[in-house]
Amino acid sequence: MDRELILRLEPGGIRAIAPESWDRCAGTDDPFLSHAFLSALEESGSVGPDTGWRPLPLLAEREADGALLACAPAYVKMHSQGEYVFDHAWADAWERTGRAYYPKLQVSVPFTPVTGRRLLAGEGEDAGRLALALIQGMEELVRQNELSSAHVTFIAPEQVPLFEEAGWLLREDSQFHWQDEGYGDFQGFLAALSSDKRKNLRKERAKAQAGLEIVHLTGDAIRPEHWDAFWQFYQDTGARKWGQPYLTREFFDLVGATMADRTLLILALRGGVPIAGALNFIGADVLYGRYWGCIEDVPFLHFELCYYQAIDFALAHGLSRVEAGAQGGHKLVRGYRPVPTWSAHYIDDPHFRCAVAGFLTQERDSVQQDRQWMGAHTPFRKE
Repeated sequence: MDRELILRLEPGGIRAIAPESWDRCAGTDDPFLSHAFLSALEESGSVGPDTGWRPLPLLAEREADGALLACAPAYVKMHSQGEYVFDHAWADAWERTGRAYYPKLQVSVPFTPVTGRRLLAGEGEDAGRLALALIQGMEELVRQNELSSAHVTFIAPEQVPLFEEAGWLLREDSQFHWQDEGYGDFQGFLAALSSDKRKNLRKERAKAQAGLEIVHLTGDAIRPEHWDAFWQFYQDTGARKWGQPYLTREFFDLVGATMADRTLLILALRGGVPIAGALNFIGADVLYGRYWGCIEDVPFLHFELCYYQAIDFALAHGLSRVEAGAQGGHKLVRGYRPVPTWSAHYIDDPHFRCAVAGFLTQERDSVQQDRQWMGAHTPFRKE
């Protein structure tokens, strides 16, 4: 451990840390790593002790003056919900030995399967040293507190080697992202598709848009009544997917108050009344699709609001990529290509670690084969 640093967990959560100090480490490219987003989760009660997500951000401070040099969004978890990297089978196996898998240490953005930096050490010569100190701190926390494990999920590709060098177990999965390849506009994107896929896509858009007005709202254009409407949509989707929504109503108000300029709300209106919506966040070069819902079933409207309208916005605003969330093979035929995602896992128990390592090797082979097959079946014209 670096003797010039003090590593500690902040029991007061993100809200106990000065926003400027946190954001100086996190940077400005990724909206989900911002102090505003993470503190909104806490302040709204979406995360907290009663939710099974106890916020305990890991801080690396300079011993001489207490200045924050690096940090990581860490949580002590009492379950495995809301993570999108599934370890339920590991928990069952661990507990069959008579030990408790929970609590565990989770380093991630809650409910957000978006790839990003998890070791927030700024930039410059010291970034690598500070990132390594954070990894060592996570390992020490597991040992000192007799936790079963530590999990860092949806890691930016450039940080994956740091965990590999530290000896953590790496897990691979896939997501579907749309990438601008110089299309110029949506018609340029369509021209890159095979003729049958191009026709199907046009038909889908026509059916989805029939009789509806679709609007893009950001900044001050998002008013309280729009959040009221979206809350209805989100509740419906949350009830069907998870049994109950992860986020509280107050979370959306806080996002609207502190992050409106980094938020894109796409609504479908019938007669001026919202019937469906998709919530997105705007990064430096990426549009992140997060939540969707509706109160009226319209064929292909989900694809229109979440995928095609997102592409429209990205092309119009010079964003190079659209990330539309976890899973969803149906995204493939709509121009979203499969890309790898990574997580890293620290298990101190050597026997359990060996068992999980074997499972991950087999799983990785299957994931890579699936992604190779999907990559050969995209809707794009074959040269």
